[in-house]
Amino acid sequence: MASTGTHPSPAAPAGAAALASAPPPPPAAGILIGDRLYSEVSLTIDHSLIPEERLSPTPSMQDGLDLQAETDLRILGCELIQSAGIILRLPQVAMATGQVLFHRFFYSKSFVKHSFEIVAMACINLASKIEEAPRRIRDVINVFHHLRQLRVKRTPSPLILDQNYINTKNQVIKAERRVLKELGFCVHVKHPHKIIVMYLQVLECERNQTLVQTAWVAPDVFSNIILDGKECLLVRGSTMCMLQLSVLQELHE
Repeated sequence: MASTGTHPSPAAPAGAAALASAPPPPPAAGILIGDRLYSEVSLTIDHSLIPEERLSPTPSMQDGLDLQAETDLRILGCELIQSAGIILRLPQVAMATGQVLFHRFFYSKSFVKHSFEIVAMACINLASKIEEAPRRIRDVINVFHHLRQLRVKRTPSPLILDQNYINTKNQVIKAERRVLKELGFCVHVKHPHKIIVMYLQVLECERNQTLVQTAWVAPDVFSNIILDGKECLLVRGSTMCMLQLSVLQELHE
């Protein structure tokens, strides 16, 4: 007759017991969507300030472009954005936003590989949307076509809507997407313009029309002529605002 005694179960390995008592691993950083883990994206104004180590060498310098030529292209691009903005009747803040986006983009990409004129068109078109003053892309291209004729001293002629226009329009649309992608969709710009008016009111200088008008355009002068646009990428708007006010008060005393 078979024995009905119980038999002891084999002992579990020591390693299995250790795993059972170990705490669960920490969750992976990121956001789980479906079965894929995506890294987190944090958009703050701090991310729009470029660290100093990225200022030199720039991508253009790494491609063989000298610093003076790059500076000239930056100034020319900002002048084009300013002139086009005036013709398009954009607010001054929109022009300044386009210039900052232009500077930011070319600290990530090279002038050698990207047309500065196409990028300038894309930046002012994008800035007009950001500052809630959108313009038609056809109008932007038409204005840049007019400015190009004036620059080479040709008799102004209307823009012909041919295949070249279609190609330019497609290039501007692609350049706008490229700017957004390269900047990580962090296109917010905190200008000194609004802050500077508030500071003038606190200092009880808002009735000085000459000082107020000079202070309003001072951020653009400082940004694109005196310091070649670098301080708008390195310094917060409030800090730049106080610097400009201190200089302007000394000039008007």
